[in-house]
Order: sequence, then C-alpha cells, then structure tokens
Amino acid sequence: EGLFIDQGLFEQELLGVGPSAAGEEELFKTKNFGSIIRQLNLYGFHKVTVSPASSAIGSSPRPATAGADTGYADGPLHHFWNPHFRYDRPDLLMKIKRLTKANKEKLDAGLEVTSRLPDDLQ
Repeated sequence: EGLFIDQGLFEQELLGVGPSAAGEEELFKTKNFGSIIRQLNLYGFHKVTVSPASSAIGSSPRPATAGADTGYADGPLHHFWNPHFRYDRPDLLMKIKRLTKANKEKLDAGLEVTSRLPDDLQ
C-alpha cells in the first residue's frame, strides 16, 4: 500500500534533471520535485513515515514528521499513502479526486464528488 519515491532517481529518470537527461522526452510539465509533491497532495496522498511497528499488516500509516525521509541509493525515499491507492484494487482509483475549491466545498457539504472514467477504462 502506498507509493515509494526515490527522489534522486525520480528526478534523474522522470523529471529530466541530471547528467543522463539530455534528449529525453518530457513526462511532466515540471522539473521541480516539489511540484510533484504538491500534485500528490492535491489528489489526497499524504506523506507518511515507516517504522517497524507501523509496517505490520493491518496497521495504518503515521503522518510524516520533519526530517523523516529515509536515505536511499540515489536520494531520500519518500512514502505517500492514499486509502484508495492499492495494488490489488484498481476499482478504488475512481475514488481518487483532485482537491479543487469546488470539490472541497462539495465534500464539506457532505456531497459526493464524481469523476468520469479515463478513456482507456470506459
């Protein structure tokens, strides 16, 4: 459950930052890792910390604390969690919504926020 991102590797291979990035097609409109984090937050992903106690099956992730990134081969390893993002449940992806002002107002009023299926799932 969740999404693990090695920041250095992500920046190098997907954002086109670094020595091996020349001539590659851009996958994102930004080269700023912080912008990717903001987008994850807008879609309901929360940064969490992982500890041996919290990694047990059935336990909920804990909110991240400052400086809680785990070091990894190419840079910090970030862990993001969304209750609707699960390997074995593609049907839950429909519940991931971008948090816009209008959607926030609907959620605050107790209304459902709907979205259409992506073209490849229709």
